[in-house]
Amino acid sequence: MTRYIASRLISAAGVIVLVSILVFAIIRLIPGDPVSLLLGENLTDEARTHLIEKWGLDQPVVVQYLRWAAGMISGDFGTSLSTQESVSSLLLDRLPATFSLAIFALIIGVVIGIPAGMIAAYRANTMVDGIAMVSALVGLCIPSFWLALMLILLFSIKLHWLPVSGYVSPFTSVTEWFTHILMPSIALGAGLAASISRMTRSAMLDVLNQDYIRTARAKGLSERVTLVTHTLKNALLPIITVIGLQLGFLLGGAVVVEEVFAVPGVGRLLIYGIGNRDYPLIQGVVMIFAISFIVINLVVDLLYSILDPRIRFQ
Repeated sequence: MTRYIASRLISAAGVIVLVSILVFAIIRLIPGDPVSLLLGENLTDEARTHLIEKWGLDQPVVVQYLRWAAGMISGDFGTSLSTQESVSSLLLDRLPATFSLAIFALIIGVVIGIPAGMIAAYRANTMVDGIAMVSALVGLCIPSFWLALMLILLFSIKLHWLPVSGYVSPFTSVTEWFTHILMPSIALGAGLAASISRMTRSAMLDVLNQDYIRTARAKGLSERVTLVTHTLKNALLPIITVIGLQLGFLLGGAVVVEEVFAVPGVGRLLIYGIGNRDYPLIQGVVMIFAISFIVINLVVDLLYSILDPRIRFQ
């Protein structure tokens, strides 16, 4: 296990290096430059030269990348060109909102998706199964931003039950945090619930046809015990895989939802950075997303050996 973890960490380091190079190169292909956007009407040759030298943009691209990469290793993602604040501090301020949104959306997806998939598998090829799978297909097809707008229209504008936008820390008020995070989490978790329900149904149908399930029923075990203890437990591996992958995508997918609901998370920070051509800010946000995705996948792989003792990593 230790050797496997070490090999995965080495490969993860290689992926992070590759992602950092791609991000560093691609964002510099975006039309426009941060100096012109920042100075606006006050743009002069002297001011432009001063900022370019101050930010090190006059140096070769390779030198700029190596300086940024060296700082990133120590946890320093550089300084925001537009706000002149540390990118690391900006990320630390915004990460709690993004992670709480992603985790709450994940909970919604799991709570809805797994039971729906179990019921669909147990009632396979019936009307219940058809309704569940059609609902899952609809959930996959609906864009998160459209669902977010519909939720605002219904629960905020029509019914006045939930606030339109904003975010409150759970350490300030749990009630206010819940009311502010509920609609964004539903908009973000609907597609996840659909994916989990489809995978749960497929995995459980495979397990339900196994001999040990028929043996469990022949022994007189109740259907609830058979489904939860024997069927779901042995069908968890592909479900966990989907949940892990989708959690990584939730962090990236939160960008649009955060913008719609004005949640001050990392997603809105990324949009702000792109709008202002803030290179260090964009690089820092993308690298946080990439590192989070890699860590989540590593954790999912390690969970395999816990859920199924037959799996041994060599």
